[in-house]
Amino acid sequence: MDFLDQARSRFSVLHYADREIPGDVLEKILQAGLAAPTACNFQPQRILVIRSEVQKQALQEVTRSNLHFDKALLVCYDREACWQRPFDGKRSGEIDASIVTTHMMLEATDLGVGSIWVMHWDPRRMAEAFDLAANLGPVALLILGYAREDATPRPTHFASKSLADILL
Repeated sequence: MDFLDQARSRFSVLHYADREIPGDVLEKILQAGLAAPTACNFQPQRILVIRSEVQKQALQEVTRSNLHFDKALLVCYDREACWQRPFDGKRSGEIDASIVTTHMMLEATDLGVGSIWVMHWDPRRMAEAFDLAANLGPVALLILGYAREDATPRPTHFASKSLADILL
């Protein structure tokens, strides 16, 4: 499938089938994260694969979503391992983690795995729930699973601004 067709057809899946993501498929998704470009290729991303029932329960307590999914990826960055811009001290970690998450999300789509990037959670509570080291900043939560047959995009999914609206 053409990249733009794939990017446009991908949607946030809210309903998942009771089907496990095989290990080789999950590995390909994670490999896409390794292939993602990061500032100076420092690769500060650190990814927690949430797969056990105990981890899923902890996640449910931190997020407001009640999605029944197979796996989730908590994408963090190591504050001590990311590039820092010399002019203003801006660290690349959040941007790097976001690029990594996007690559994994699109690879999941290519492999027939649905996803949703959940943003509604408190980073402090997330770090506590998963006992993250102090140098790790949680950035993205990518829920993964095979979409149920009745899963459809939200009504606003295909709405898009024009290029004229976004170009400066």
